[in-house]
Amino acid sequence: MTHIDRTQIDKPEPHTGSGRFGSDLIAETIRALGVQHVTLNPGSSFRGLHDSLVNHLGNRNPQMLLCLHEEHAVSIAHGWAKVTGEPMAVLLHANVGLMHASMAIYNAWCDRVPMVIFGATGPVDADQRRPWIDWIHTSRDQAALVRPFVKFDDQPASLAASLEGIARAHAITRTAPHGPTYVCFDVTVQEDPAPDNVPVPDIARYQPPEPPSVAHKTVATLVEMLKAASKPVFLMGRMSRSEDDWARRVALVEATHAKVITDIKTGATFPTDHPAHVGPPSFFIACAPAQALAEADLILAFDWVDTAGTLRQAKASADLINITLDHQLANGWSLDHMAHPPARLHIAALPDTMIAALTDAMDLDRTPLANGTPRADTPIDAPDGPLSMPNFAAALAAGLGDETTCLVRLPLGWDGGSRPFRHPLDYLGYDGGAGIGSGPGMLVGAALALEGSGRIPVGVLGDGDTMMGISAFWTAARYGIPLIAIVCNNRSYFNDEVHQEKVAVMRGRPVGNKSVGQTIAEPDIDFGKLAEAQGLHAIGPVSTTQDLVAAIAEALETVRAGSPVLIDARVEPEYAEAMSKGMTDSGGA
Repeated sequence: MTHIDRTQIDKPEPHTGSGRFGSDLIAETIRALGVQHVTLNPGSSFRGLHDSLVNHLGNRNPQMLLCLHEEHAVSIAHGWAKVTGEPMAVLLHANVGLMHASMAIYNAWCDRVPMVIFGATGPVDADQRRPWIDWIHTSRDQAALVRPFVKFDDQPASLAASLEGIARAHAITRTAPHGPTYVCFDVTVQEDPAPDNVPVPDIARYQPPEPPSVAHKTVATLVEMLKAASKPVFLMGRMSRSEDDWARRVALVEATHAKVITDIKTGATFPTDHPAHVGPPSFFIACAPAQALAEADLILAFDWVDTAGTLRQAKASADLINITLDHQLANGWSLDHMAHPPARLHIAALPDTMIAALTDAMDLDRTPLANGTPRADTPIDAPDGPLSMPNFAAALAAGLGDETTCLVRLPLGWDGGSRPFRHPLDYLGYDGGAGIGSGPGMLVGAALALEGSGRIPVGVLGDGDTMMGISAFWTAARYGIPLIAIVCNNRSYFNDEVHQEKVAVMRGRPVGNKSVGQTIAEPDIDFGKLAEAQGLHAIGPVSTTQDLVAAIAEALETVRAGSPVLIDARVEPEYAEAMSKGMTDSGGA
């Protein structure tokens, strides 16, 4: 595949005919937000808006990205937001499209990423509905399907209210703590002629509020507590992708002699090979981080996911300073806010705002971080043999070498110490809601956002995750978005095999039956053919370390030529079991 000029895809010249319709103003308002892309799976409920994006806006932004499933449309926007910190727009068809997308929206909610979702419904006025189809695609309160896991929703009944709803939703999703917002347009509002007296909102007047600052007294108190502490520990959770913020974190840690614990669920926030880092990062607290927390005399949690659970697992008793805005999203439906941590101080601020205030107060110098800093690692020789999980990690490290990459996704049971994270874009974290099927779409969205960065996007995906989301890769092929997807294929929903073994042992039942209803085999899935069907370059299956190293070398050449590629890597299940068992024994999923 040659590189695709995306500016020439689905970009007709704008129509200059007379007449202006409600959806034309909706499209103009979306463009005024500065949104670059709109992901969608087509639907009649927003046919007016679709026409306006094509024939009214024409070759002006936003560009539409066609997706083959609504869940992919949301997960692509999710991956984009994890890189950029900015919202992409998503279009979902009626109640049925919203139901398809609901799991991906929940992921975005749990992961605290911004996106603005535009839905549509059949005519609210029953007299305007077509027989049958408009009735089953019309809901009286459509947002009720997702209200527990969006920050804001609206179903405006007029054009003016629709335009205001767009501006409000965009400002709210960009206000920390982030989360998806949803606005549902009546099909009649879209398709009726636009009144002359309804202007497109001035988006400059609908900006998000400034994030809360930290009181000088609070900063001074915390500086004194850090000076007095002999064993401070920093839990670095959901934090920005900013290089400046990263440099401030390193400066603060080195000045306070703190130890740092990071979380593989939330992406790279601190260099994992720094002497202060206690690790490697993992999904659950391992022995060394738990010991550091138990011995700490002061703990600072920077928007950490499940602070109370982490401290309980580590049996930590030191004073906790909890720095987060996440309490603002706690509700009675979803329990993703976790247990309420017993904090000596709860500071309602963005974690990097707090760190900036501390580094300024302490007058700390910081060394700017260079994007794409070459790795000084000794070249890794992957051992010969079948693809155990340790061998898989070694082969990945050897194959990628000193390439500047972004690991968009890693599977459960991954050894977080196998490849150091030295930049905020070295690794992006998990999907928030821990469902299955989000990985391919998030990889596509992140790869789109990384274009021009010099980074090669790489996603290590489970076979179940890939199978559920495989058609998301068609969008990458359609729009020429280069990426490397490596399927860590153990031919099983193996995490649940571990659970079945645990239950069988507890109940004195046959452990050998743990794979019943779990294995993805007989027949094996041919991921190469599935990838080729989506338009990707396919490699594999490979089943040895040396073959995987060679496959990665081929994949790098393919990506540099502008094409997405998938590698089917057959991992030995018994090794995956050992990794997963260790994780579940320490309290894992």
